[in-house]
Amino acid sequence: MTPLLPFIRDNFALDYTQSGLLLSAFSLSYGISQLPAGWLADRIGRRLLLTIGICGVALAGLLVGLSQTYIMLIVFLVVMGILGGGYHPASVALLSASFEPKNWGRALGFHAVGGTASFFLAPFVAVAIAAAWGWRSSFIGLAIPTIVLGIVLYVLLRGVAETKRAKHEISASDTETPPTPHRRRNLVLFIILSTFSGAAIFSTISFIPLFMVDHFGASRELAGIFLVLVYSSGFWAAPLGGYLSDHLGRIRVMLAACFIAGPVIYLLNLAPYSVGIGVVLVIIGMISYVRMPVAEAYIMSQTSERNRSTILGIYYFCGMEGSGLITPVVGYLIDNFGFDSTFTIISASLVIVTLVCSIWLWGSRD
Repeated sequence: MTPLLPFIRDNFALDYTQSGLLLSAFSLSYGISQLPAGWLADRIGRRLLLTIGICGVALAGLLVGLSQTYIMLIVFLVVMGILGGGYHPASVALLSASFEPKNWGRALGFHAVGGTASFFLAPFVAVAIAAAWGWRSSFIGLAIPTIVLGIVLYVLLRGVAETKRAKHEISASDTETPPTPHRRRNLVLFIILSTFSGAAIFSTISFIPLFMVDHFGASRELAGIFLVLVYSSGFWAAPLGGYLSDHLGRIRVMLAACFIAGPVIYLLNLAPYSVGIGVVLVIIGMISYVRMPVAEAYIMSQTSERNRSTILGIYYFCGMEGSGLITPVVGYLIDNFGFDSTFTIISASLVIVTLVCSIWLWGSRD
């Protein structure tokens, strides 16, 4: 949706608030669906939920491409979010059953490279299709191969997920210890910090194409391509973040990333066009992708295997709902106060929340 937002905005004559609501239609429903999806993945099978997550998004994408009104677009984006909710709680829990805990950070970092590849390619492919045949063709054209991918993955994972999960449950049952109040408090604080920082970064990235068009006068096509700079960081930042978390500690790496995020977002107000803004976008992408495997690895290390998808579902629910709620608020702030003031508010909020959480998290073992 994000690289195509300038095309869709012009098609439906939307303001920033309406554009933010469009992004939130998916984010909110996607976040809500994480809760039942995580619970179901622990009970009916992660392989099935993984497949529904991939194919469901693709089928809803076809409907988004066929939408003729703003309301239809919102409805089908909500459907997309509901169907796609099973992917992350199932996929991360499957990885935890396939690797030793000491290597979780690196495994999840390389897992994020797959997502990075799709985000990296999406602006090129989606914008190219939209420029030639319209934004609706982008959704329809990308949905078809995604359906095929979901079916192929379901076949490839046959017998693998259940076997590795069962073996891990047997070995983990002897080593898992009951969570203490201290661990629960740290887990809650860690989730708050990770989800808030992720939502703040997501809401900022969501308006980058419109920022490039309206603030710098870039073309709609070039504005969408600028997102490539953000997503390209994931190819190296996600594995790096996972590696560092395995060796330096997950809490330390998370706090460092969040402390850097606030000042970097503020630099969007100061960076010049071209190279300057490009460097800032790369650093924002780096922070976003470093944060992802670190958070997932920490949550897995603090939860039992049998409830891991459920807790991950709660984590993704908080993250997506936070993004869904903050994005239209950011759009409202831009409408009324402009980009500079809005980026300053986001930056200050990130610094304050990180400082508060660090009081309890700093020095904790993870």
